[in-house]
Amino acid sequence: MTCSQGGRSAHVGGIVFALLAALCNAVSVIVRYRASTADPHRPTGRRLVGYLLSSPQWLAGWGAQVGAFVCQAVALHFGQVSVVQPLLVVELVISLVLRRIWIHQAINGTAWTGAVGACAGLAVFIVAAEPRGGRPGPTAGHWAVVIAGCVAVIVVLSLLAMASSSGWKAALRASAAGVTWALEAAFIKSMTDDAAQGGVAGLFTHWPVYAVAVGGAAGVLLEQAALQEGPLRVTQPLLVIVDPLVSVGLSVWLFGEYFVMNAAVLTAAAIGFCVMCAGVVVMSLTAPATLDADVAPTEPPRIRSG
Repeated sequence: MTCSQGGRSAHVGGIVFALLAALCNAVSVIVRYRASTADPHRPTGRRLVGYLLSSPQWLAGWGAQVGAFVCQAVALHFGQVSVVQPLLVVELVISLVLRRIWIHQAINGTAWTGAVGACAGLAVFIVAAEPRGGRPGPTAGHWAVVIAGCVAVIVVLSLLAMASSSGWKAALRASAAGVTWALEAAFIKSMTDDAAQGGVAGLFTHWPVYAVAVGGAAGVLLEQAALQEGPLRVTQPLLVIVDPLVSVGLSVWLFGEYFVMNAAVLTAAAIGFCVMCAGVVVMSLTAPATLDADVAPTEPPRIRSG
């Protein structure tokens, strides 16, 4: 196999495992939700914890979540961060399909239009931008700049959220969570490179594995805080959009990834990314607000004339 063939195979592998990660994430959310609402008595507190831990369905949902993490790690090892993280947006589209087929929710045409737009925009971005290159070992100086910069942004957004109204709190905390997940992806890629070079035993002699644990915990806390502060239609678009947007910047700075340097091509890629973001927003605004089977789809917001 030539070097170009090996690079192409790795690129395809990154895409395949990124899509598998998106699928596992979507399945995990729906399975865990169905498990937590399956008991007609709806237990709370300790009884809910005991019920969930004894539920094969709930445990299967967490198994899917573990599978999502493994698939994302493999995707980040073989593929570019600037490809893998945007591809995870497909989770929303897969969730929409599962909600229609599995839960039998009524999904309106506007939500499906948003899903198609998100997929089309994502495809245009990846094909036009054609991310390439990359190096496995960022320098300590590059890491210092990224970690300091991201932590500063996360802290500022969190402090602003504390002094803001409910809607802005949700938006600011969701943005902070998006930045955290982008940084987490960079940690995961570096961790998988350490594992490839030194094996599992050597993995724990390098700092990225511990950064993955800290970053994952911080991301979960920030995301949960955002979800508790505001409706899903506010938090979901920011969670989904900020992550790949920041990830593209980190991929260039840390891992030396680059794009086709052509004004027309980059313009097409930027338009594709914007269309993807618009599709995500449309899906978030018009999909059913919960995962309950009897919930009708959300009506798209109307523009008041005059």
